[in-house]
Amino acid sequence: MVERTVFIHLPGEPAAVPAGRLTLVEQGLQVQASRFAYGRRYVARANAVPVDPVSLDLASATNDGECVPIAGLALFGALRDATPDAWGRRVIENRLRAPPNGLPESVYLDHAGPHRAGALDVRESPSSPPVGGMLPDIVDLQHLLEAASRIDAGEPVPAHLQDLFSGGPSMGGARPKAVVRVENGEWIAKFPTSNDPFDVPTVEHATLELARKAGLDVPRTRLESLADGRRVMLIERFDRVSLAHGIGRRHMVSALTLLALHERQSADSSYAQIVDALARYGVSGWIAGDRRELFARMVFNILVSNDDDHLRNHAFLYDAPGRGWRLSPLYDVVPKPQVASERMLHLAVGPQGRLARLDNALAGAGRFGLLPPAAARIIDRVVCAVRPWRDAFEALGVPARDCDRIASAFRRPADIGMREVARKL
Repeated sequence: MVERTVFIHLPGEPAAVPAGRLTLVEQGLQVQASRFAYGRRYVARANAVPVDPVSLDLASATNDGECVPIAGLALFGALRDATPDAWGRRVIENRLRAPPNGLPESVYLDHAGPHRAGALDVRESPSSPPVGGMLPDIVDLQHLLEAASRIDAGEPVPAHLQDLFSGGPSMGGARPKAVVRVENGEWIAKFPTSNDPFDVPTVEHATLELARKAGLDVPRTRLESLADGRRVMLIERFDRVSLAHGIGRRHMVSALTLLALHERQSADSSYAQIVDALARYGVSGWIAGDRRELFARMVFNILVSNDDDHLRNHAFLYDAPGRGWRLSPLYDVVPKPQVASERMLHLAVGPQGRLARLDNALAGAGRFGLLPPAAARIIDRVVCAVRPWRDAFEALGVPARDCDRIASAFRRPADIGMREVARKL
């Protein structure tokens, strides 16, 4: 049994405060069960924020007892979101000389570092100081890429490069990345790998900028060219805010957490379920707008064949004034070239399930609170922005050869139900 203190950075405050005690029951490498008890002093705070919106509502703290995750989950969703997955685990394993997925979950949680996603932190006791860690600067990108490449290849990182990851692996996801300081803020640097079928950082940058042209909510992005010709995409962190004295953190959870689901249940889920979660946990006055935004993102994913739209690639940020959750800006969208004429998204789109067609999206628009004409206008807006994708990509530096490689990802609207949509315009 492992006991830890969960800290949280409250809105507008640069330093984290202890929120409660986490108990993990582990068997071998796996968490079998977990419990959490809020601290009385934390609950008494006027600006207290729920650690987990589903399993740890602040109302549960009035019982002065321990809570367990709902729906039979072994670990609270919000703590799972604050624990590295995939790439972050590989960084920890490299540092500790451990085999892949060869450490207990508590070790990954302990070694996530000070720059982990969201506002949570995990320490040994209420009096434990925060873990230090250097945040690399943008000028370190070449060295960061060298270190990331060694980790990606399963090779030890030399001592002179280890300090670049001393702050922890920071973020989840499968691809190599690191947090860097840019303009006194925190950005995520996303690196290429040796086996990429095309220049992924450049294409992801162009895709996000195309999404911005389609009217979607996208963080600031930029592309950096290194001395050896490789490129790194930078995206500004939306879970960080500038304060008068330092950088504040925004509490963030995934759609997987809001739905109280296990990762293996993601592929059986739908965009409509995310909409339902918004109705329950969203901020009054903003729910309709977030629903429209989510619908437009779904349409964009259909048009660019982004089937990496699983529940951990949709996030929500805590809104302190509204005391609820808002849909985060868009992230992790990359076109997937393929030859199949019938394509699927990861999440169900409409009455025809995961079928990636515009008429399927239109038929399911009612779950988003949209009447057919309104849904058709959103689809038409996104279609008009995506149609000249190649011109947009080449203007953003995507080489012609890479445009050729990804061209099959982009769908002709007329082939996937746009005629049905046009009838509603």
